[in-house]
Amino acid sequence: MKIIYLNSVDSTQTYLKDLIKNSQAELPLAVSAELQTNGVGSRDNFWSGYEGNLFLSFAIKLQDLPKDLKLESASIYFAYILKETLKDEKSNVWLKWPNDFYIDDKKIGGMITNVMSDILICGVGINLLKAPEGFNKLDINITKENILNNYLKNVQKFLPWKQIFRKYKLEFYRNKNFFTHNDNDKVSLSKAKLLDDGSIEINGERIYSLR
Repeated sequence: MKIIYLNSVDSTQTYLKDLIKNSQAELPLAVSAELQTNGVGSRDNFWSGYEGNLFLSFAIKLQDLPKDLKLESASIYFAYILKETLKDEKSNVWLKWPNDFYIDDKKIGGMITNVMSDILICGVGINLLKAPEGFNKLDINITKENILNNYLKNVQKFLPWKQIFRKYKLEFYRNKNFFTHNDNDKVSLSKAKLLDDGSIEINGERIYSLR
């Protein structure tokens, strides 16, 4: 996968989408920046962060995705692959449902996905070097180039959803002391049941990540 490196950008995701709209992108394609000033986050929030942290967006054709992957769970799929990539480098990062990266009980980053025509756009931010107050940063020393090369290589293996989910399911218990959001409501994950397609069931209601 080709990677476009930028010094500074408002949003790697917006930059990548503009390339696609203007027919200037040969997919798959990734965009990474040293500094992001107005990144796209979950629930219409923004994700900026400090210079030198990981700011990445990449685009893949829907036809290239695993056949058993529901788009509603794409953020889980690609986030878990990154989590495993970092674990291979001895990080203790874990994935809070559905798309947040944590070290212990503090967030270090997140993943969002959305569909643009027949293309899936994935965006990820990780605090590598420095974190805002109340957040944490990655617990290993690793270059951004190492992360990008290893992660995107693993992404393009396009492992079946079932293979990824089988591992993720074993770690889902770590969510029990945390919350998620369902529309604008804050919902406890203490009694959440993880279903095979990546959705969760709470009090009889099925919730998809939709991120």
